[in-house]
Amino acid sequence: MPQLPQISFDVALIAGRAVFLVFCFVLAALAFTRCRRAVERNAERFAEQNTALLAQLANMEQSLAEAHRKLDALSEHREGESRRVVAGGASTPSYQIAIRMTRSGATRDELMTSCGLTRQEAELVLRLHAPARTPRLAAAS
Repeated sequence: MPQLPQISFDVALIAGRAVFLVFCFVLAALAFTRCRRAVERNAERFAEQNTALLAQLANMEQSLAEAHRKLDALSEHREGESRRVVAGGASTPSYQIAIRMTRSGATRDELMTSCGLTRQEAELVLRLHAPARTPRLAAAS
């Protein structure tokens, strides 16, 4: 049997270092691959969460815009009511006109269409300001 050549101690140490370096390189490559996959999974989860948050934010913005529109409408309605009360003082001009028309013998429907009164307001104006009716029996005596 042929004899194997003997390797010197220095060559054995160099070969051992080379094997160790190759092993470390393979181990580092595996670790880097796992880390990269974990980062990609985290990035995908982050993108999904970001998309969900953006959708929720858009819904909130729509709700907020709708609330602002309603608030503006209520504010305008309130301002209109306060202007009407301030401009009219104790009684608005339409009530004054309704009272004059009632004293002239206007009907409830005429007051409602001409002065913009509700049915109840027109009936109240008629009760309070209609000319006094004289009973027929008293007139006949």
